[in-house]
Amino acid sequence: MTERGGTSGAAATGFRAGIAILLAALSLLPIGTWLGISFQRALAYQAVEWSTGIALVALLSVVFVLLLRDDERVRALGRGPARLTEWWTARPVASTVIIALIACVLYVIVAWTMFDARPLLIDEVVQVLQARMFAHGQLWVPVDAHPEFRSIMHMVEQGGRWYGQFPPGGPAMLTLGELVHAPWLVNPVFGAISVVAFAMALRWSDTKPSVALGATLLFAFAPFVAFQSGSHMNHVTSLAWMLVATAALVRAAYADDDRWLAGLVCGLGLGLAATIRPLDAGAWALPAAAWLGWRAVRRGYWRAFIASGVGVAVPMALMMLVNSRTTGGALTFGYTVLWGASHGLGFHTSPWGESHTVLRGVALTAAYLNRLNQFLFELPIPSLAPVLAALALARKSGALERYLLAGAALVIGAYFAYWHDGFFLGPRFMFPVAPLAALLVARLPGIVAERWPQPMVTRSVYATYLASGALGAMLVLPVRAATYPNGFQSMRWDYDALAHEAGASGGLVLVRESWGAQVIARLWALGVSHSLTEVLYRHVDTCGLDDMATQLEMSGVRGADAEARLRPMLADSARVVESTLSPDATERVLPGSVYTQQCAARINEDRGGYTLFAPVLLTRDSATTWLRDLHARDSLIVSLGDSARAMRPIWLMRKGAGPDDWRPVFIRLDADSLRRAWKTN
Repeated sequence: MTERGGTSGAAATGFRAGIAILLAALSLLPIGTWLGISFQRALAYQAVEWSTGIALVALLSVVFVLLLRDDERVRALGRGPARLTEWWTARPVASTVIIALIACVLYVIVAWTMFDARPLLIDEVVQVLQARMFAHGQLWVPVDAHPEFRSIMHMVEQGGRWYGQFPPGGPAMLTLGELVHAPWLVNPVFGAISVVAFAMALRWSDTKPSVALGATLLFAFAPFVAFQSGSHMNHVTSLAWMLVATAALVRAAYADDDRWLAGLVCGLGLGLAATIRPLDAGAWALPAAAWLGWRAVRRGYWRAFIASGVGVAVPMALMMLVNSRTTGGALTFGYTVLWGASHGLGFHTSPWGESHTVLRGVALTAAYLNRLNQFLFELPIPSLAPVLAALALARKSGALERYLLAGAALVIGAYFAYWHDGFFLGPRFMFPVAPLAALLVARLPGIVAERWPQPMVTRSVYATYLASGALGAMLVLPVRAATYPNGFQSMRWDYDALAHEAGASGGLVLVRESWGAQVIARLWALGVSHSLTEVLYRHVDTCGLDDMATQLEMSGVRGADAEARLRPMLADSARVVESTLSPDATERVLPGSVYTQQCAARINEDRGGYTLFAPVLLTRDSATTWLRDLHARDSLIVSLGDSARAMRPIWLMRKGAGPDDWRPVFIRLDADSLRRAWKTN
């Protein structure tokens, strides 16, 4: 990797073109369908959409090209971008800060209007819970005596400690917002930091000012980046530190002296990113180490190389200290404790019982790229089309571009070997690819002009950009923007306000989850591993699982003995199908089985309405106690006293019964009715 200029030659050009063709095949063809692995179930529909979109873009582009035939008109239209580029060049600090501030405001608006400033995915909820522990000076809290009433996915219960499964860096970033009761502001701010860092990297490299400005704007306002930056997901803070490291790396690598301070900042950025998303940071760190190492060997600039290592070590040491205090191992993460070694990279059986093979990895990679085509820029044509065109046509590339290419390739390769299908607001595992995509899209007009110097060819590229952007803004983006506010409704509720409105504040609220969710929590409490619980839940009749859980609870069988009693139930897994009896399709039924009266009652309760328990753990009113409703097991934690008047008010909360009724219902429970219900259960 050279420090300045670029590479050329038929071999390099042919290699880039080959990579572009491979990526095009993965992102556009129904690879998953051909392999019989259903990650791309909507691809046929997308193909129809893209065919229509391409036709519309082509038609509108022709109109724009005709309008751009007049040279004077082209010069007039070009004055605005030219002045903007001059401003970008003349006022580097002010222009970068202004763009970042505008982007930050956009991300704040997205967070507030699209997501109600609340964590919607269980990953977000757990990391906010971790952030609250950190804000109170705790790495973990004691496990409840009866954990099934508060257990949720991705929270570890180990050795009397209750903590989140995620590396500590992400929650630590959210703690900055949690200190002011506004963790939702953290990602918009770090999204803006990403914009500044990316702009600085472009400025300090050999990137043309017009391309640098275009890439910065494309990255800052790409819908995929904006929506992720409005969430609570740790991809945003991780990429921010990776881009800080990139800017410092470029500063060090393009200098004619040994910039040890830039090397230190580069290392700190990569180290902080590693405390958030170790896999992504590792993919970014390898080419950075190679670049700085090459400079050290060739020019003797060892101080920057050594300083970068020190920078990486400091946050990594803090992370290992936190790990040792929680998981018990400096390099053991919570998700390994929770799911086992099968959670890691490799082609093996996943924690959920699926076999992650090389072919599944290919199908999953194709799905990620296919989704990136949809979500990156929200266009009526594949978003990666100009990216792949630039990759295939470029005769040379600068060192920064090659570094981003190496990092992106390693990210894609790493997730090819990872079993989980990471999707939320788009292909979230591909978030680190966004800066490279923005740079290549910004470069394409110049690449085309170099290949085909005729003005009309370059104007056609700009016309296509303009047509795609206009149609995307009018036809595609509004649909996405209208969809996001309507999802995850129960995760958006202000439970403190709802309890106050219902008169339940200060009481004990039992949250009615689905029957399947209750069974899962009970299995966890029996000491059944999360991995085996997931496999059992997906492949065993729910009624049978419920009955066996009851038997184990009554007999006091736990841990390995409980797992040994449960494993034989997988013998009929091939015959088990999704339940059509309950509105919760994740429950399973064995055709021909006869349900007990209790199982029939649980299905009727599902039909009567249920909600999710996890978000109530984020309530701030400490006077109200929220617990999962587990029917007769509620007697373990609910003391009814000698009279109904003497006891604490007890409420049941569930969703409304109608399919479109997302409003929660609070029902005051009578002590005598509870006693009778517990006896019959």
